[in-house]
Amino acid sequence: MHCEFLGPSACTSICARVGGEPNQGHAPTSATDSDSMGLTMRNRLLRTLPIVFAAAVPLASGCYASGPTPEEQKQSISEIDLAKDFWLNKRQLRAGLDHALKAVKLDDSNPNAAHLVGLIYLDFCSTADECRLEEAEEHVRRALELKEDYREARNTLGVILVHRKAYDDAISVLKPLSEDMLYRTPENAWGNLGWAYLESGSFDEAIDALRRSVAAQPSFCVGNLRLGLAFEKSGRFRESLDAYSMALDTDHAQCRGLQGAVAGRARMLLQLGHEDESRQDLQRCIELDKKSKAGQECRALLEKLG
Repeated sequence: MHCEFLGPSACTSICARVGGEPNQGHAPTSATDSDSMGLTMRNRLLRTLPIVFAAAVPLASGCYASGPTPEEQKQSISEIDLAKDFWLNKRQLRAGLDHALKAVKLDDSNPNAAHLVGLIYLDFCSTADECRLEEAEEHVRRALELKEDYREARNTLGVILVHRKAYDDAISVLKPLSEDMLYRTPENAWGNLGWAYLESGSFDEAIDALRRSVAAQPSFCVGNLRLGLAFEKSGRFRESLDAYSMALDTDHAQCRGLQGAVAGRARMLLQLGHEDESRQDLQRCIELDKKSKAGQECRALLEKLG
């Protein structure tokens, strides 16, 4: 799952995957990187979803109903709990989505449930063959209609817009959020804002935003990966090497296996004339996943070196 999905503070996973590979769109992060970070992010997300007595879901027509009875609210809570268990713990996305949709059908007034449905749809983009970004955006926007100051949902909307390559729209959503003093985890918004700038080709702005994010959350290894990419694209190879190394030196096993960062460090080592060290990283990159885009890139570089 893409680390950007939940934000930097959760990436000590998803690639985001609210986040992301990602793909930790990708995004500069490979699908392998995004997926490897996903479970940690999802666990952090579980703690961010408030316990509520209602949920929101579209009817078959795509519209939302209103006026749940107390019994429907109670049943909705049970469906929400089941949805989170299947999604976050058992990693059965379809079962989780089914229960989330049942929950929202029972009660249309809860922004947290609408957000949950959107998050599960977004997760399909990194862990399944079908990506439902339109449905994800519909439900997250519904959550914001129900609760205008729902900052976590606004961060998720920014991630979805990056995935949809609507970078200007994503920036317009994420920049005010990053400056919102009431947002408890602004590093999430800074990280995703930096990703949006990076994907749009605004490298100086990306560097500034990503620096702010990793300064607030040093263990956000996907943030350092993206910072490395921004420096690399700016021709600042020494700083790029440092950022890639910081991503891999993070004290989390999943970060140490972040394939995109291994590949990036190998490129920078080669660029700076450290061929032997570059070979070691290229071999490690291939061992992590030889079939991924990053793995194929590493294999090609290694063969070129001879």
